[in-house]
Amino acid sequence: MNCRVLILSFFFILQACSTGSTKPPENLLSLTEAQMKIRSYQTRVFDLSDQQKTLRAVVSALMDLGFIVERVNAPLGLVTAAKFAGSGHSGFVEATVTIKPKGENQVEIRANAIFNTKPIEDPKVYQNFFSTLQKSLFSS
Repeated sequence: MNCRVLILSFFFILQACSTGSTKPPENLLSLTEAQMKIRSYQTRVFDLSDQQKTLRAVVSALMDLGFIVERVNAPLGLVTAAKFAGSGHSGFVEATVTIKPKGENQVEIRANAIFNTKPIEDPKVYQNFFSTLQKSLFSS
């Protein structure tokens, strides 16, 4: 008798833990309006056709902002960098910049920054990066 009660109890516990539906929601990978707004801060399109020059300018801009460039993957157009946050903030800032061609004469550049594992959503941070990048791109 005790064995039956134990088996029935185990069955009910398993049943209670099941989610009921194994199908994920259809909009699971859809962008929300807030995410689209943040992406608009993070992305700029430049009238350039030389992806290598753009890649070098991104590296230069990150270094000008005090980042240590960790990885550059030219075929993918990907740059990762990091720095210690200064000015009284304790923590670590990580940046990822992607460069991709947009047509024949443009490149799309997207910067993504994280402070202590939390995404940075302040548009001023991205404006500062793109301002520095623009100086690097068009100073030579």
